[in-house]
Amino acid sequence: MNAGFQSPFKRIGLKQQLILVFLALVVPLFILNSYGNYKADQILKRNVTNAYLELNNQNFRLISRDIESIHKVASTVFQHPLVQQLDPAADGSVTERVKTYERLGNLLNSYSEEAGQHERLYYSLFVYDPTNAYSFAPYYPESGKAGVYFFLEREKPEWFDEAVAKKGNGYLRLIEHLSPPAEGQKNQRTLAYVRAINRIDEGGTIGVLVVSNVEARIGESLQTVSVPEGELYFTDWNNRILTAAMPGADGELALPPEAGRVLELPAEAAAGGPVAGSRDVITRDFIYVVHHNAALQQKLVYKVPLKGLLQQQNEIKRIIWLISVAYFAVGLALILYFWRGLMAPLQRLVYFVRRYEPGKTVPETPKQRRNDEVGVLVSSIYDMARRLNGLVRYKYQMDIKQKEAQLQILYQQINPHLLYNTLESIYWKSAMEGGKSSAEMIKELSKLMKISLSRGRELITLEEELQHASAYIKLQEHRHEYGFRVIWDIPAALRSCAIPKITLQPLIENAIIHGVKNMGEDGEIAIRAAEEEGRVRIAIEDNGYKAPDPAAIGRLLNDENPSPSAGYGIRNIHQRIRLHFGEEYGLSYAARPEGGTVATIALPRTESFGA
Repeated sequence: MNAGFQSPFKRIGLKQQLILVFLALVVPLFILNSYGNYKADQILKRNVTNAYLELNNQNFRLISRDIESIHKVASTVFQHPLVQQLDPAADGSVTERVKTYERLGNLLNSYSEEAGQHERLYYSLFVYDPTNAYSFAPYYPESGKAGVYFFLEREKPEWFDEAVAKKGNGYLRLIEHLSPPAEGQKNQRTLAYVRAINRIDEGGTIGVLVVSNVEARIGESLQTVSVPEGELYFTDWNNRILTAAMPGADGELALPPEAGRVLELPAEAAAGGPVAGSRDVITRDFIYVVHHNAALQQKLVYKVPLKGLLQQQNEIKRIIWLISVAYFAVGLALILYFWRGLMAPLQRLVYFVRRYEPGKTVPETPKQRRNDEVGVLVSSIYDMARRLNGLVRYKYQMDIKQKEAQLQILYQQINPHLLYNTLESIYWKSAMEGGKSSAEMIKELSKLMKISLSRGRELITLEEELQHASAYIKLQEHRHEYGFRVIWDIPAALRSCAIPKITLQPLIENAIIHGVKNMGEDGEIAIRAAEEEGRVRIAIEDNGYKAPDPAAIGRLLNDENPSPSAGYGIRNIHQRIRLHFGEEYGLSYAARPEGGTVATIALPRTESFGA
């Protein structure tokens, strides 16, 4: 038998251990919580929805009763002899018209005052008076006032023709203005019952009866229902809100701001059936209970938030919570075991990996008394970091040596080339003229050699490079007796700027050979320097007739494997500048607008140390 208890977890790998912990902790807890909450939610939602369905039906019957009451009063007004005999064009004298106006006003006021314990409704009659026979009657209709109003064509309300087109059928309508809006006019917005008054015996329209403040009467019925944090909407058949009762609006029976907009409903709740009926739709966030009446073209909608309802099932959730706590206790014991044996060393390893930077000293590998995957992982990562440091140092040294070798090769390419051309010039000049001119050329050659060597420096000042270029130009003038002009435009502030040695001479040589060589006094070479946004740009311009090929020059400068026959002069300059200062600097060529070529050197604005 074994001396002690062997944990079965040591016989499986780290991946299998993590999977086992996940299955033991998460799956049972998830299943129990999900099942318990789902069943509790479904039971609560269905019970509450059934209750609200019945409440909605009763509430709609109350509202329908109020609207039916308004309809009956409107029918009474419709049949009243005083209203049926009203004819602005045929009424008698002014005195008779005044009496008719007073009797109509008293009649409408009497119906408006019969409210009892309910909110008051205001009955108003709007009559079209094209001859202005009732000009003495004021035309200032208000939503909180009953009366009879005679109007001219220009004063016709926007809803008047709509009501006439209904041919005596009454309907509910949101009215923004009882009369054409005017500046400073009081708010006339109201939910009104509108019905055209027609002549019974002769036909034709007498006017339109408008019963305003209907929103207050319907609001009374809506306030009899208590929906915690819910919203109640009374809409037309197209889901346009006629009035509503919102949370926190207790005692407020005025027309709500939501009136007039279209209520967004789920597709199942938005569609109404061909007859009266109720339906409910339960979404993720709300319960919608809708009662619709196709005959009245109206709907009553309850929108109940589920959040408030689900808070009421605390008892069921408390039982599920106790089950969850028991599972949590078991899971906690397992987590503590894995934490000590697995997570602690992994956390230390993560801390090391996040702080480690290539090249930084690697601390001693933590002592491990384990041979599982974690121990092997920790040791391997520390060893890998040390090997990476060695590779970084090796690559750094190799990069330095490579750059030094490249620079030496580039300088070795240029110096023999220059020396050969210079000695050839001295030879031909001496053969043609004698000692005086040769002495001058030897003097200029000594300047060239002195600056080319530069005591081993690779970067010299722009002033020194200009002296080197000037000596080269004088040698060429002695040799060929060129008649071209040279313009120097170099600001004094830039003459101390650092530049790789032997940079300008090859470019000036190209400007002479390929530009102004055969132009005599018409030839011109300009060397200019300027500073732009921290960069120094040196331009060597010639007015030669030969147009450059920027595309071919670009390939020569940037091709990694150029053709040996293409030459190495300007490529040499471009590479040396980039080796010293970086990829964003170098040499570029362009055509000169007036004719000729411009070679531009881009350098950083740095001073040369060691001059």
